[in-house]
Amino acid sequence: MKRISIAVIAALVAIGSFANPKALQKAWLKGTTDKAPIYYDPGETMEFTIEPQDVAGELPEGKYFLKWERTGDDGIKEEGKEPFTGTKPFVYKTSIAKPGFVRLHAVVVDEKDQPFKKKPARFKGDRNSPEGQRALRKLKKLKRLVFFDGGAAAGIDTLQQGAPEPKDFDAFWAKQKEALAKVPFNAKRVEIKCRNPKVRLYALSVDCTGGMPVTGYLSIPKAAENGKKFPIKIGSFGYGVSEQKAPRNPDSDAIGLKINAHGFLLREFGGTDEYYKTYSDRISSNGYTYAFDPKQNSNPETSYFRGMILRMIRAIQYTKSLPEWNGKDIEVSGSSQGGAFAIWAAGCGEGVTRAFSTVTGFCDHGKELVGRLQGKWPRIKYVPALGYFDTVNFAKRIPDTCRVDIMRAGLGDYACEPSGLAILWNNLKCPKTIVWVQGSEHSYAPPEYEGRDTIRKQGIEQ
Repeated sequence: MKRISIAVIAALVAIGSFANPKALQKAWLKGTTDKAPIYYDPGETMEFTIEPQDVAGELPEGKYFLKWERTGDDGIKEEGKEPFTGTKPFVYKTSIAKPGFVRLHAVVVDEKDQPFKKKPARFKGDRNSPEGQRALRKLKKLKRLVFFDGGAAAGIDTLQQGAPEPKDFDAFWAKQKEALAKVPFNAKRVEIKCRNPKVRLYALSVDCTGGMPVTGYLSIPKAAENGKKFPIKIGSFGYGVSEQKAPRNPDSDAIGLKINAHGFLLREFGGTDEYYKTYSDRISSNGYTYAFDPKQNSNPETSYFRGMILRMIRAIQYTKSLPEWNGKDIEVSGSSQGGAFAIWAAGCGEGVTRAFSTVTGFCDHGKELVGRLQGKWPRIKYVPALGYFDTVNFAKRIPDTCRVDIMRAGLGDYACEPSGLAILWNNLKCPKTIVWVQGSEHSYAPPEYEGRDTIRKQGIEQ
């Protein structure tokens, strides 16, 4: 066996450390602005400071760089690259002349311009258990880049939606609800095992217009059997198609209903592995994933959104018919597409009293008409009929008897762009709160953001 010199070993170790240095394994970038990021005036200078966090030691000069890009609702793009040693902050100044948002994205790259990636965290759980599988999926989604994605805004209280709502918006939805009223519930319930001994849990299917039923899992506290009445809590999921699982530990203080967007068969009603595997293809249209087909969306009667919203309305109507309901409290919640469900539900005229919406989806479909910045996530091509389903139009119709809490609006979220959230906020005339989070993307919030988020309030306080 040939002997390797100490110098060669040292060189190999150095190369390895530069390729994946331990110094960056816990690092992240903290971005701040010189004032609250959503309160600039058009034309006012916005000063960003990006500071390295949790870097274990100074990095060698010339090995790593901070690559940055500025884009915005004004169409202006700037970019650059700065040396990155893990100790010095990067300061960048910009402005936007008209009301809107500026986005600043920065990522640590190596000398070959490749983004640095942290080593994936080691999984120590049980891969064969359901809990372990969920933990593993969560682990795989963790951000491995050292990056900042955020922004600032000017004059957003004056932002208007990109396209006006359809003139017959209310007439269209009155017609849909009339058709829905002619369909009996025909509810099917199958009781299943529940880990919470205080709750009865059911697989549920309720007939609906729109081609598919409402399906999901209903939970009712056993205390209702002794005459106690409970509030309603309805939730839904983000965009996508996957088998819906029964909740593990449903609330014993409320009537709970968790529905999917599609009304597909649950296991208890005949759903199979093959059924779930092929369902996404079955609801695709003209080569587009569900709800993205512009031809389908050009007619509000054929748009996939129509069925989704009708199923949400029917879910509320059904739970209101339950004798266990207290007759007054209806809460809806969700994130992304589920956040859109919460806004649709609050604005559909069914008496919702509280809506929690996180990174709300489907806001301001007409943004492309006015040139607002859009992300790389597949866009829904604008057609006028999308106005019947735009959450910003439903927001106008939420009564002051309902409170809306937008739990997170990411200033770096370009799956559900911040301009759309700002317009939705402007259209809400009910008690409301919103939390703008600096450095937050759609499915990511920075490790620390207290002091960098802005809570705006109107009406009743938290």
